[in-house]
Amino acid sequence: MTTAIMPGCESFSAEKGPLGVLVLHGFTGNPASMRPLAERAASAGYSVELPRLPGHGTTVEDMMTTTWTDWSDAALASYDALRARCEKVAVVGLSMGGALTAFVAENRKDVAGCVFINPMVKPPVEEMVDGLRALLDAGLETIDSIGSDIKKEGSVEASYDATPLACAASLFEAIQTVNAELAKITAPSLLLSSREDHVVTSDNGDDLVRKATGPVERVWLEDSYHVATMDNDQELVESKTLMFLDSVLKS
Repeated sequence: MTTAIMPGCESFSAEKGPLGVLVLHGFTGNPASMRPLAERAASAGYSVELPRLPGHGTTVEDMMTTTWTDWSDAALASYDALRARCEKVAVVGLSMGGALTAFVAENRKDVAGCVFINPMVKPPVEEMVDGLRALLDAGLETIDSIGSDIKKEGSVEASYDATPLACAASLFEAIQTVNAELAKITAPSLLLSSREDHVVTSDNGDDLVRKATGPVERVWLEDSYHVATMDNDQELVESKTLMFLDSVLKS
């Protein structure tokens, strides 16, 4: 049986010109948080793919059947399909989508550029990992949601109302490899970092700046929390992203 997709959380696809943009959403989130940016890229003439990652946008129970391997395989497959019909492709990701953006760039040398929006690319501290293991060992399956960390009043992310712990453990383990291979990112990158983020600390971005071997332009977001694509800095995020895409795809 296929679980119904939550309204507004569907994948987004636009077939435009020969230049492509892959857009990746975050952990327990869905395409809704990235759709305005994806639609703006499409309006600018780019072919865009914004996939709904496995287990997302339906139910927490669905997500509990998935792991990093499912999400990263889906990201790579979407990139490969877009690249097969485009001359150049850039990748844009928020939060775990940023981790997936790094993963794609580490495994596909022809990535034209990367946009990281409050990316998770640094392994959590050992105390957090130990605490997660203890909760799992005690038989706990979920904790409170990490979603909708947004400063803008009235803006709410359509994320899950709970965080599946086994999925988080899978993500934390994968981030160690992603972080260890950041030097493989040779493409130009744009890093958009919120000064105040209650989900992913800004030292994740510090690691990206320090370890990536391609040039990294960092822009600080002064009026947004984690889900900056839906927050007070949305226009800045979108305009900076489009300027960057033009620079790496049209050059």
